Amino acid sequence: MSNIILSFDVEEFDIPLEYNYAIPLAEQMEVGKRGLDAIIPIWEKYKIPTTLFTTALFAQQYADTIKALSDTHEIASHTFYHSNFEDAHLLESKIVLEQITGKPITGLRMPRMRKVEMSAVQAAGYTYDSSINPTFLPGRYNNFHLPRTVYKQQNMVRIPASVSPVIRLPLFWLGFKNYPYYLFLQLCKQTLKKDGYINLYFHPWEFTNIENYNLPNYVKKHNGKVLQERLERLINDLANHGNFITTNQYLTQQKFI
Repeated sequence: MSNIILSFDVEEFDIPLEYNYAIPLAEQMEVGKRGLDAIIPIWEKYKIPTTLFTTALFAQQYADTIKALSDTHEIASHTFYHSNFEDAHLLESKIVLEQITGKPITGLRMPRMRKVEMSAVQAAGYTYDSSINPTFLPGRYNNFHLPRTVYKQQNMVRIPASVSPVIRLPLFWLGFKNYPYYLFLQLCKQTLKKDGYINLYFHPWEFTNIENYNLPNYVKKHNGKVLQERLERLINDLANHGNFITTNQYLTQQKFI
């Protein structure tokens, strides 16, 4: 049976800074936590494991929550800070997350899918990286030349975010918000049939009310309760087409790691 990976970038709500909208760090944290609190009951209701790529800064602020979630979900690294990065943060974040969870941290996803040298990721002790969106996103990246599915680069296993076959429509958080729901679901089914798995990613802060922030409509669309209901619908609709599994579980099951 096919496998469904739901992953969430658990982080400070700093996206307003990209649009020159000042927001204090305390508020960034609070919005991120409010979104996390909104979707935890959904995971619990459907008894599904997820992969939570968590910044060390957020994990330090809400250590008890991250520790508790690690009992059911995979905790992976989203580096130390969401808006600030240097190579040293790869190891530093891994150490902090391992101290909080008491479990090995094997996966990495870079904030905003930024480029990172695989040699640095390997040196920090990670087993896999999920920092690739193999599509074209204007103003961000053009990764049409990269593989759509799991591959190795410099001995590091890389599991890209899923894109549809052939035309590579990205099946990520902005697609989930902005595509007609039926189209997003059909693309997911096509990808599952073609690849045998699907790797979707979202952010907890999307699932709380962000209407009052000066953000583009394509970022704010379907936020809060509406998006929570949309996620539940997706879980229900995909449940007959595959098993929900964490990233590490999938890569181990398929003997990639």
